[in-house]
Amino acid sequence: MRSGAERRGSSALAPPGSPPPGRARPSGPDAPPAPPPPATGQPRARDAGDVRAQPRPLFPWSKWKKRMGSSMSAATARRPVFDDKEDVNFDHFQILRAIGKGSFGKVCIVQKRDTEKMYAMKYMNKQQCIERDEVRNVFRELEILQEIEHVFLVNLWYSFQDEEDMFMVVDLLLGGDLRYHLQQNVQFSEDTVRLYICEMALALDYLRSQHIIHRDVKPDNILLDEQGHAHLTDFNIATIIKDGERATALAGTKPYMAPEIFQSFVSGGSGYSFEVDWWSVGVLAYELLRGWRPYDIHSSNAVESLVQLFSTVSVQYVPTWSKEMVALLRKLLTVDPKHRVSSLQDMQAAPSLAGVLWQDLSEKKVTPGFVPNKGRLHCDPTFELEEMILESRPLHKKKKRLAKNRSRDSSRDSSQSENDYLQDCLDAIQQDFVIFNREKLKRSQDPASEPLPAPEAADAADDALPVAHSPLLAPGRNFVQTKRQRLRSKRACFGQHGPRLCKRQF
Repeated sequence: MRSGAERRGSSALAPPGSPPPGRARPSGPDAPPAPPPPATGQPRARDAGDVRAQPRPLFPWSKWKKRMGSSMSAATARRPVFDDKEDVNFDHFQILRAIGKGSFGKVCIVQKRDTEKMYAMKYMNKQQCIERDEVRNVFRELEILQEIEHVFLVNLWYSFQDEEDMFMVVDLLLGGDLRYHLQQNVQFSEDTVRLYICEMALALDYLRSQHIIHRDVKPDNILLDEQGHAHLTDFNIATIIKDGERATALAGTKPYMAPEIFQSFVSGGSGYSFEVDWWSVGVLAYELLRGWRPYDIHSSNAVESLVQLFSTVSVQYVPTWSKEMVALLRKLLTVDPKHRVSSLQDMQAAPSLAGVLWQDLSEKKVTPGFVPNKGRLHCDPTFELEEMILESRPLHKKKKRLAKNRSRDSSRDSSQSENDYLQDCLDAIQQDFVIFNREKLKRSQDPASEPLPAPEAADAADDALPVAHSPLLAPGRNFVQTKRQRLRSKRACFGQHGPRLCKRQF
């Protein structure tokens, strides 16, 4: 499962029944039996008090299937059928668990009720977007995502809205982002990093054909699928340039921004173009190999000082790296964009990539050197805790909350609006938001294709679960809980001393 890359540690919990960390297992005739050795390829966890790796148990599928068998069959038999003329909406999806959080948006795993396909759903609060002046960026991201589709991008499938939020439903990639794996001390091999560079080259070449500059290529925005292939996401600050135009705005994440972006901001000039994304790929590759970035840049650095930095500081390469990898990084991290590798043709002509089978690569036939552990969810588990316990407007209570708001608004005089400006902005979003359905679009382009029929309950107990085949989405991890379960969660996390960090894994 971990071909290629090796890990220095893991944050997995100890097996049930094992002694606390740092305490030896009792010995003697009354001692409990030792846990069985792990199967070949099973992920291993490092115990805090023992230098030897201890086995991490897999999820007890047999017990769960036996307990959930009847409900799974019933749910499959009751699979809803939505009117094809009806716009997709929030009720078409089952919310499973939270997996991410941004400055004004959140991400959760969802399942479409009629097809039972799994997706990631990003939702952004309208009022917060208005207050932070982010509505324009959200609309531009939707405009871009609705027009593009590529094997190494995180593609948009649906977009819709309700009174509170705007929703984007995209490909679900359970391998985690590269930032998470860096924080988990994953050691990426040169072959693995070279594969990521090539996959990003194909993605950026496609974006260039669509006149798009991403402007935020970084480990946080590179997601891995379960096989280990890289996908570029987050087009929130992307821009479209055509007919020789050049961008001039200071946009991006400073440690990954190309020198010409800062130069254009300080002294004007002709702006920048597609080359800036290739610089970011070079910074990304360097960080994956070494563990830190080639330049010591932080968000607090003044732009003027960064212009001086690039002209005085040179990149230091590790002597143990191969000559081919160093040559490739040098071409990506060239300060002058005119001499930088910045197209797929330049990459294919590079001697260090002469052996790459680009056609096989574009079809995902090249096996990645690092494959994420399929037995765990590669994100911070506290995202779901916050959604269930701390969120003032949790997603799983949305339907009841909106119904209550509609009833209250209908009884209120429209002239008594507390904030006319805010209401005008909300009305404008409601009117201008574009609903998108790629599934329907594909069916219209290919009339011969029909939706897959619902599998028979007797034959589909293991293939069409209402909750996907993953221990990460097991019962008890769903947002929809009984009052008793939510009360137990609150007591476990808050106790009698106020909010505190809960150590329980969700």
